[in-house]
Amino acid sequence: MSNTNNSSSSSGGIGFIGVLTILFIALKLTGYIDWSWWWVLSPLWVGIPAVLVIWLIVFLILIIVDGMKGK
Repeated sequence: MSNTNNSSSSSGGIGFIGVLTILFIALKLTGYIDWSWWWVLSPLWVGIPAVLVIWLIVFLILIIVDGMKGK
């Protein structure tokens, strides 16, 4: 007799960014906001600069650590 215990968890749903994007689109289409489409869709592309900043910080830390090893 085998005891299989599958306790895997997966997160579903669209998340905060998705909800915010849908909300902005709905507000734009119903006329409650008069923003450009760039701002309406900004939650979709705002993550890209955040990832780039994190990469830059990691890169700078690696340069500093490598520079300290040479001394």
